[in-house]
Amino acid sequence: MGRKRLGALLCALTLLGTTACSSAEEADNRGDEPAVQDAAAGGTAGEGTPQTAAYAVDEQPGTVFYEIFVRSFYDTDGDGIGDLNGVTAKLDYLEELGVGGIWLMPINASPSYHGYDTTDYYAVNPDYGTLDDLKRLLDEAHKRGIKVIMDLVVNHSSSEHPWFKEAIADAGSPYRSWYTIVPSDEKVDAGGAVDGNPWHAAGGSKYLGVFWSGMPDFNFDEPKVREEMIKIGQYWLKQGVDGFRLDAAKHIYGDFKSTVASPEVQAANKTWWQEFRAGMREVRPEAYLIGEVWDSLAVIAPYFDNALDSAFHFDLADRLLSAADGERDPDLAFSLGRAYGVYEQSSGGNFVDAPFLSNHDQNRVMTALGGNAEHARMAAALLLTLPGTPYLYYGEEIGMQGAKPDEYIREPMIWYRDPNGEGQTTWERSRHNAGAGAVSVEAQTDDEASLLNHYRRLIKWRGEEPALRDGGIAEYKLEPANPKLSVYVRMTKTERVLVVHNLSGEEQTADLQAPATFGAFAEIARATDGAAALDGSRLTVPAYSTVILR
Repeated sequence: MGRKRLGALLCALTLLGTTACSSAEEADNRGDEPAVQDAAAGGTAGEGTPQTAAYAVDEQPGTVFYEIFVRSFYDTDGDGIGDLNGVTAKLDYLEELGVGGIWLMPINASPSYHGYDTTDYYAVNPDYGTLDDLKRLLDEAHKRGIKVIMDLVVNHSSSEHPWFKEAIADAGSPYRSWYTIVPSDEKVDAGGAVDGNPWHAAGGSKYLGVFWSGMPDFNFDEPKVREEMIKIGQYWLKQGVDGFRLDAAKHIYGDFKSTVASPEVQAANKTWWQEFRAGMREVRPEAYLIGEVWDSLAVIAPYFDNALDSAFHFDLADRLLSAADGERDPDLAFSLGRAYGVYEQSSGGNFVDAPFLSNHDQNRVMTALGGNAEHARMAAALLLTLPGTPYLYYGEEIGMQGAKPDEYIREPMIWYRDPNGEGQTTWERSRHNAGAGAVSVEAQTDDEASLLNHYRRLIKWRGEEPALRDGGIAEYKLEPANPKLSVYVRMTKTERVLVVHNLSGEEQTADLQAPATFGAFAEIARATDGAAALDGSRLTVPAYSTVILR
């Protein structure tokens, strides 16, 4: 899943000097070979005259991942709770959607509904099944070319974990040093990085639990904690998982507002994840590690130095939703170029961006966009034409709604018009999707105009166009500028395409002048609306639609 630096590689493209005018419908029936013209600086190539366009490219080979809350996904044993066999049962659905990876939210033993407080790191939550069920899921996913990563929560355990219970009960326990436990009257820093006082009373002592009293933080200055967490990661890799989503990755150290941004704390976090990475390489060198690091570029970037492969791009998620909602160009190539430059320096080129729209901690896309289906389509189109490994949150592809508190952004996946359909989970009563029969897989599967098929189409394009799947991104300036159009180039060392999104509810036109760097984009390869047209250099883009040009 890593990315090899191509840096300033100059790519010589021999481009045919032909002029093309096509509709989207014609383009979809053609093969994958581009029919394009090139231009020298400011000019157009003559008929049959080869030209050379040189540009720097930094590729990011990736796939599309799909985040699953197992409890809400699909129930195979009739208890109303989703299970691992339910995920296996829906692998064909995921394969048809086009995803190449699955992220399972916590599946370890836990006393909570969400699982982010672990009581046994070596056990599967019995609500979800058995280790054999997980192995069956892994086998079936791998047969379909789908990777599986699991949430790993090493920052803290559950307060119900035997390690913590013994540590609190016995000051002489070997597990006492695994946590931060001090006498109740000791003066401590109470400036928690999360809301409230991070210290919690327990008899004559108090312990550190930044997120909640039920989640006591591990003490990573204790070597045995570090050894155990590496051992746990290695165990699950040996079972066949392909990597981990690492929860609260920046909170290993830095539990206090006064120190969380200090160079010392940031260096300690980086050192730990480098140690973890080295441990995973001993078992599976290609294991994929993606971290939750919700912070600035300067904080995220160091984690790409021989530690994480990816980190979720939280700032970008806000930018994408704002662009779709406001129908205004977010200037993605410029902002991403800045971010990738920072990541490049830290990683030596071995990073993969992880764009997304929402996840289990944020209001769902359709809710954030006020229920506007056209805006949801454009948010998806922006996401799925960007570099890296995009992440989808289950139900996003059918327009499920949801708003905090967290339980209501993790509602049951809607498979059928009838909420009582086979396999439908019922562990929680839907607040935001009750009776939403049209917002179901069943209702949208055969509807070519549905949001589900919009996602399928975009993911299919991504898989078929190497420049979309693996390429970098570069700016393309329209003259005159049009803030309703978001335009950028995606390119590998051998191919490049132009992506044009009309974020507005009105048809837009643009004059596509051939830049010296990339040459002309003279053929519509794909379009979400068949009315898209290219007449010479004049491109017409229907309302709320996307065009890909070669």
